[in-house]
Amino acid sequence: MANYSAADIKKLREQTGAGMLDCKKALEENEGDFEKAAEYLRVKGLKGVTKREGRTASNGLVAAQVDGGVGTMIELNCETDFVAKGERFQELGQQVLEQAVRIGAGDAATVLESDIDGKSVQTLLDEANATIGEKIEVRRVARVEGEQVVQYLHKTSPDLPPQIGVLLAADGESEVLRDVAMHAAAMAPTYLTRDEVPADVVANERRLAEETAREEGKPEQAIGKIVEGRVNAYFKDNVLLEQPFAKDNKQTITQVLSGAGVNVVAFARFRVGV
Repeated sequence: MANYSAADIKKLREQTGAGMLDCKKALEENEGDFEKAAEYLRVKGLKGVTKREGRTASNGLVAAQVDGGVGTMIELNCETDFVAKGERFQELGQQVLEQAVRIGAGDAATVLESDIDGKSVQTLLDEANATIGEKIEVRRVARVEGEQVVQYLHKTSPDLPPQIGVLLAADGESEVLRDVAMHAAAMAPTYLTRDEVPADVVANERRLAEETAREEGKPEQAIGKIVEGRVNAYFKDNVLLEQPFAKDNKQTITQVLSGAGVNVVAFARFRVGV
C-alpha cells in the first residue's frame, strides 16, 4: 500500500492546483513519492493541453497595479469559477501582472513571449493548464499613463476574485477620478471620445437608424434629424466622456471632470469573459 496521508494529498493539491482524485492517483502511482507525484501530474496534464485549446475560458480574474503615473491591468481566464476561486490560479494571475508591470507590457502577446526565470509566460500557463486541468489564457493586457492613474476592481460575487477592472489616466489630480472609474465599471463605456469610434461603426449605426425610422413610417423630411439623434444617443451610451454621470445624471462625465479641473487622457475597462 502506498505510503502517503491525507495531508500529502492536501499539500499536493495546494502546490499543483490539481483535483483531489488526480492527486491521490498520482501518489498511488508513485508509491507516495511527493516530487514524483508532482511530476506525474505535470506530464499527464501536458498531454491534454492541446485537447483543451478549443475549449472556452470564460471565467477568471482581472488584476491591476498602479505605479506612479503608470497603470497596468491583465485579464487571466480559466474555464470554471471553481478554478477562478483557487489560490493557485490567483497566484498565477499576480505573477502574470507583476511580469507585465516589470517589462512595461501593453498587450498580451508581449507578456506571453517574455521570460520568467528562463521560462516563457506561455510555458508557465501551459504547465498550470496541465496541473489544474483547464484551459488558462491571458486574454488582455492594458497599460495607461498620466499625471494621475487610478484603478478600480469590482467583485461580482464575494467568493470570486475581481471580475471587472478599470484603469483611468488623467492630466491632473482629483478625488473625482475614482468616482469616474467606478462609473466606468458600472456603465461599461467602450470608447473615451466619439473620435475613437471607428468610422464603420458610426456608418452602421447611421444605417440602422435610418432603416428603423423608415420602418416606423417617419416623415421623409424628419428622417435626417431622427438619424442624427439616434447616432448621438449611441455616443451617449458608449463614449465615456458623453455618458451621464452615474452619481448625478444631470451632468455628463465631461462636465464632472471640467468641474474638477482635470481631463481623462486614457482608460481601460475589462470584464472577465466579455
